[in-house]
Amino acid sequence: MFVRIVKMKFVKENIPLFKAVFEESKQTIRSSEGCTFLELYQDKKDKTIFFTYSYWEEEANLETYRNSDFFKLVWARTKVLFSAKPEAWSVNKVESLP
Repeated sequence: MFVRIVKMKFVKENIPLFKAVFEESKQTIRSSEGCTFLELYQDKKDKTIFFTYSYWEEEANLETYRNSDFFKLVWARTKVLFSAKPEAWSVNKVESLP
């Protein structure tokens, strides 16, 4: 399993639209094969910055999702709302404490 972290910065006026896109998409993303967890975070100080955290069983699962028509549609709707280039990391979870 690994974690995909995506940092996105939006034009302030576009935040409600982004939240609507995420709300419409989140169940489909979460139910994608190999996706075991999905969360959305908003920065406490800069309200235009959001992060998604998703857990994937295999890198191939993420790549299948990223190459899907669904992802391409969601990404097309989302990327026009950015005020800066998004950043993404794929990381291995080393330890987790409940």
